Amino acid sequence: MIHPKIRVMLIFSVLLIAFAGYAQEEEERVYDYAGENHQCFKCHGHKTFHYYNENLDQEIRERMNPYYVIDSAEFYTSNHWNFSCFDCHSYDYSNFPHPNELRMEQKPQCLDCHGGDDTYADRNWEEINEEFLKSVHSTKHSSDFTCNMCHNPHSYKINARTNENIKQTIQYDNGICLSCHADINKYQLIVDFVNPNVLKTHEWLPNQALHWQNVRCIECHAEIKEDMLISHNIQPKEKAVRRCVECHSQNSILLASLYKHQVKESRSKFGFFNAAIMNNSYIIGANRNYYLNLISLIFFGLVVVGIGIHGTIRLIKK
Repeated sequence: MIHPKIRVMLIFSVLLIAFAGYAQEEEERVYDYAGENHQCFKCHGHKTFHYYNENLDQEIRERMNPYYVIDSAEFYTSNHWNFSCFDCHSYDYSNFPHPNELRMEQKPQCLDCHGGDDTYADRNWEEINEEFLKSVHSTKHSSDFTCNMCHNPHSYKINARTNENIKQTIQYDNGICLSCHADINKYQLIVDFVNPNVLKTHEWLPNQALHWQNVRCIECHAEIKEDMLISHNIQPKEKAVRRCVECHSQNSILLASLYKHQVKESRSKFGFFNAAIMNNSYIIGANRNYYLNLISLIFFGLVVVGIGIHGTIRLIKK
């Protein structure tokens, strides 16, 4: 029989070893370029930066341009967590002050790295680009609208494939759209007119807040593609979904978009159709119960039969 104190010590030792192994794995995973990237984050990770001015022979502290501040915590949890800053930016940035000509540096686009990448061929990068080129974002704004407008390379992370919490996915994806459509400073990078009022343009939509909590903007504004998890072909406003039955029916378009990665389930144990939706929310018309439908039909049939029998008896008595 092991003494209770020894048992506690053994359990604590096992947990300590496991935690140490996890910490080491995390360190190896996250900090491959820590030293290199830290030189950038010393300035770009803070709202202020300082440097020594040889002409004035003194230390100078200045405010960092807020658009050039990068949250290092967000970066190390993003899809590009294991990148060096110099994978995308010129190594000449290692010199300070940065040479002025670097302002004209051509920044790489997504396909510069992801194009022809067999490792992630299942992500359909080329098809996504083709869809994007047909979208209203590209046709109206041409090269002014890039992937970076929606997918910040310093913080973006795939959400729909990895997050089992649908509400969090909705919030994250809608935040991408609102980062432009609700931010006039970013919106006017590509257009001159005043930022539209999202609430006003959706006045026709009943229960706005409820809809925006339960569906993504792209459910109504993007073309549905069966072979893609998320279509990047954003449609003109005239083609946006406005018919309630498109979502509130057994053949809800949500099954081909928001719940596509969960749609392998055919029916829940409670007899509900569209179990993928049922597991996360109840959408009127889209969530139907097989047994309730059957019972309803039986009752309806009995009522019709009863009326028929009643009518027949009355005719006979006459």
